[in-house]
Amino acid sequence: MTKVVVAMSGGVDSSVAAALLKQEGYEVVGMMLRLWSEPGKEDSNRCCTPDAMGLARRVAAKLDIPFYVVDAKDVFHKTVVEYFLDGYARGETPNPCLICNRQIRWEFLLNHALALSADFMATGHYVRKQEAGDKHQLLRAVDRAKDQSYVLHVLNQEKLNRALFPVGDYTKPEIRKIAESFGLPTASRHDSQDLCFLAGDDYRNFLQRNAAEMLKPGKITRRDGEVIGEHNGLANYTIGQRKGLGVSSAVPLYILGKDATSNTVIVGTQDELGSHELIAKDVNWISGEAPNESFRAEVKIRYTAKEAGALVMPLEDGQVKVQFDAPQRDVTAGQAAVFYQGDVLLGGGLIQ
Repeated sequence: MTKVVVAMSGGVDSSVAAALLKQEGYEVVGMMLRLWSEPGKEDSNRCCTPDAMGLARRVAAKLDIPFYVVDAKDVFHKTVVEYFLDGYARGETPNPCLICNRQIRWEFLLNHALALSADFMATGHYVRKQEAGDKHQLLRAVDRAKDQSYVLHVLNQEKLNRALFPVGDYTKPEIRKIAESFGLPTASRHDSQDLCFLAGDDYRNFLQRNAAEMLKPGKITRRDGEVIGEHNGLANYTIGQRKGLGVSSAVPLYILGKDATSNTVIVGTQDELGSHELIAKDVNWISGEAPNESFRAEVKIRYTAKEAGALVMPLEDGQVKVQFDAPQRDVTAGQAAVFYQGDVLLGGGLIQ
């Protein structure tokens, strides 16, 4: 019998993934990671609260499958939390979900699954996998509102060969109905949108407690270097932000950029906002092969952003240049630029 380890979170999506696979005849094992939390906030990490762990155990019991908890606190802190802090220290706006999917879920957890002699690992991500010749392709989910392909652009052919995504062919309402039909206790559990280790708190408060040196005051300038105010720490600001700048101006001003070297926030008018192009580094191509020439694609520059038409030009050293048809407002270093053609996810890299 084909063995599948399901990465469980105590949420409805991973619960239904396990139920569907069990129904299809797989030998299913549930596995959950115990992640790092700030001291004193151990009950608050959204991915592994005692409540979530209890729900996952109840789901496993309902489905009559084994359930294991794997301690990942140290590797999660070293890999994900430090990445988050280092990104802000560089004046970027990091997306820790990307590094978590690359190194925690699809490296650390996958290795634990393989150690149990599993043939596959499944998650509750809203994304689809299909075969195209001798290659695996990643496709956007049927439910575009829930599509999570953006954070999975980090996967390669080797990982996809072991991956199953049972919920990607369903809409969220359908998943909740399936959960009800199986009598799963997670059927009505709310989704969590926050970064798990922030425990529902604002990231600025987290930085204040864990890296207060990043919140040093500095200058707010126009592009020509004119000083017009003072900021209270680069990490408190994001590209495209308008409100809360604390400077007086006859016209609305927006954040155009941040310079970590000089600890400066650069602002300008709406006309100055937006970029026609970007450079992305550390690009991962789902096919395993970098394109030889430029190509047209729809590009997402944030998880919640709409796709924008662009020309993608491969460069040396795993980089690409993306030239947009129209200027994009929120091109932000540390986020990912992810490339699509129709439903097919081609790959992506980190915006510099």
